[in-house]
Amino acid sequence: MKQFPSNLKYKKYHKINSSYMYLLEQKNFFLYYGLFGLQSLSYGKLKYKQIEACRRTIRRGLKKQGKIFIRVFTSVAVSKKPIGTRMGKGKGSISYWISIINKGQVIFELYGIKENKARNILRKCIYQLPFKTKFIKLLY
Repeated sequence: MKQFPSNLKYKKYHKINSSYMYLLEQKNFFLYYGLFGLQSLSYGKLKYKQIEACRRTIRRGLKKQGKIFIRVFTSVAVSKKPIGTRMGKGKGSISYWISIINKGQVIFELYGIKENKARNILRKCIYQLPFKTKFIKLLY
């Protein structure tokens, strides 16, 4: 999985505030690719390391059967100045990348496995995420 975007218009952006988190895009709120998914119940920020930890947990549980779809991408850079530096002298280098998660947004989707196995796999994945989530399934 790619960690950050290939090309950006600007190297560093302004700090993300809470008003940016309330996006009203409806396309990310429903299952598109899989039969089961993990949906967020609150707003939050998701780091690349947390997404990767969840991906490894899900992949370990799937064992070569089924398919995983990751619906989020880390596209926002967070910069941080080193500890012990004085005020001024610029913004600081990029420390890590985050993805803004909205309330009700689908984060992961699974396809090709039974419901009870998908529920157990995604339950293990919940412990790596910094906000509350719930298990959802596609209604026919």
